Amino acid sequence: MERRKLHEQGPECSRIIAGAWRWHTVSPEQVDRLVHTALDQGITTFDHADIYGDHTNEGRFGNVLRKNAGLREKMQLITKCGIKFPSGRRPETRVKHYDTTREHIRWSVENSLAELSTDHLDVLLIHRPDPLMHPGEVAEVFAALRQEGKVLHFGVSNFTPSQFRMLQRWLPFPLVTNQIEFSFSHLEPLFNGDLDTLLEFKASPMAWSPLSGGKPLPIDEREIFQLAARYNATYSQLALAWMMAHPSGVFPIIGTTKPERMEEAARSLSIKLNRQDWFALLKELMGKEVP
Repeated sequence: MERRKLHEQGPECSRIIAGAWRWHTVSPEQVDRLVHTALDQGITTFDHADIYGDHTNEGRFGNVLRKNAGLREKMQLITKCGIKFPSGRRPETRVKHYDTTREHIRWSVENSLAELSTDHLDVLLIHRPDPLMHPGEVAEVFAALRQEGKVLHFGVSNFTPSQFRMLQRWLPFPLVTNQIEFSFSHLEPLFNGDLDTLLEFKASPMAWSPLSGGKPLPIDEREIFQLAARYNATYSQLALAWMMAHPSGVFPIIGTTKPERMEEAARSLSIKLNRQDWFALLKELMGKEVP
């Protein structure tokens, strides 16, 4: 498994990242199997959020670490904070909203550390842009958490280019990533400045839902399947190889509950598309040639 740094001053992660957002739908035994399958494939980086599984997924993952001494040292843990929604587990929340106050960020980190059974997070992300976010307040708590060794690196998720730049201006250390939606069915990052901005700041994107949630595209996909066959690849492997060919160094997050899908994703790293085939795919996805 290829490993790269998210940023020249950031953590080294596996190029394919295991996303745990649906792991509450399977048994504890299956969660344990998913963790070990990922590690066996060289997928050492795991993506979480405090809200996943109605606030239960971090704890379920943490149970695996509690039962397997030394496993934490073999992986990188990413989690996200800042979203609140009505839940029986959070009765004080009556309306979905965002909270990027210093108090909530610190509370979220302390809670995630306990749930994940670890003494530090490799990366903490602000989950969604908060219209009431004060960048100075975020910078203050980020710096304190970094100084305390509780969070090693920081990033954002779903931020626009201007929001990314704004927060970065307030920080004395780099944001190492922006986790964005990017897939065959969501091409906007190629054209809206998302990927350009990350290249500007020498940070790599993490791509959520890189396989479009498994849904078919609203186009004739025969050309895509034919190209996959030429590369001796599956449709999913071709999709991952296509996005990883971008010079920003995309890290796809595979949100699967099936170990065999992790194994399939890991093999996509061996596929190297030539430039004309990359553009042929873009043409199919856009329904027209590039201008």
